Amino acid sequence: MTAATVPARTVWDDLVGQQRVVESLRRAAGGHGMSHAWLFTGPPGSGRSNAAVAFAAALQCEDGGCGDCHECHTVLKGSHADVTMVRTEKLSIGVDEVRDLVRRSALAPVGRRWQILVVEDADRLTEQACNALLKAIEEPTDRTVWMLCAPTVEDVLPTIRSRSRLVSLTTPTPSDVAEFLVRVDGVEAGLAAYAARASQGHIGRARALARDDAVRARRTSVVSIPARLTSLGACLSAATELTETAKVEAEAITDALDARERQQLAEAHGVVERGRRPREYGPALAALERNQKTRAKRRHLDVVDRSLMDLVSVYRDAVALAAGAPGELVNEERRGEIAHLAETSSAELNLRRIGWVFEAREQMLDFNVPVQLALESMMVALRLPEGARR
Repeated sequence: MTAATVPARTVWDDLVGQQRVVESLRRAAGGHGMSHAWLFTGPPGSGRSNAAVAFAAALQCEDGGCGDCHECHTVLKGSHADVTMVRTEKLSIGVDEVRDLVRRSALAPVGRRWQILVVEDADRLTEQACNALLKAIEEPTDRTVWMLCAPTVEDVLPTIRSRSRLVSLTTPTPSDVAEFLVRVDGVEAGLAAYAARASQGHIGRARALARDDAVRARRTSVVSIPARLTSLGACLSAATELTETAKVEAEAITDALDARERQQLAEAHGVVERGRRPREYGPALAALERNQKTRAKRRHLDVVDRSLMDLVSVYRDAVALAAGAPGELVNEERRGEIAHLAETSSAELNLRRIGWVFEAREQMLDFNVPVQLALESMMVALRLPEGARR
């Protein structure tokens, strides 16, 4: 295909496997079914926040999201004056942050179109924050649009979701994800197919698996765990390995950001230039370090959570094999190992193992059980019976 025949990219092109949603949002951007509040839901990796951003760009664009104009570029880059993005690295979004958003929502837009506020993690809003947001949604200004993103409608207060138009995204198919990786990122077809299966429809995860050898190696280590749980010692070792690997990966992400934020704070208070600390610098630094600690904890839990979903995929594959389900396995490259697991464990036992993984996940995410302790308990529960060990 020559350069002259390459179709122009629009703001919708990165919404993989969401044709129905794209058509609905396009119609709304054109004035058919527009609402002042939207709730984007979908499983992790489905692209709910990308859909919200694309819709925001389409609303600001004269051509409904051409992808080429100044409005589209600035919205997609996060620098548009009338589009506010709220992302949090903390465990929750507090009332003070939401009150700032509510004040901003009352302002007239700088441009000629909309004042748009996108909350990526609406499921992390505290109760007070939800109440503050509800009042703004109940009494919107004429040119203000709220876009909330959450995994499910149950993650948002009924009073908020009842006042919002629902946009439900689904998990993209492996073929859709693989085609996207080949078309957009130029990934080789075989690697794209592996990344699409292994990510289980999570676009960001698929891109990381396709681009980074280290990410693929870490996942390979995780999905090899079920076959290694042959003794109590092996179970405890696997728990420690998973905890430490997740900690190293999380620190690699957060350490550089932490250092940059501390440097920026020091520069803002003149510490770098004057070589001394003003009185207000100490409290500001303490507040920053508290936020960084909270962010590091969340990042560690996120990495562990992703590893748990990789573990679940192994037991899911074993159940699928036992049931004779058609199609490729998520871990097709480990078919022999999974076949042995299916032959030596009943489908009922593997379903219970999936339940034990989710119990560990709930303990860590909802009940603040220490990661190491929760993983040790889980690994012992997953231990292979005597007859299943090779």
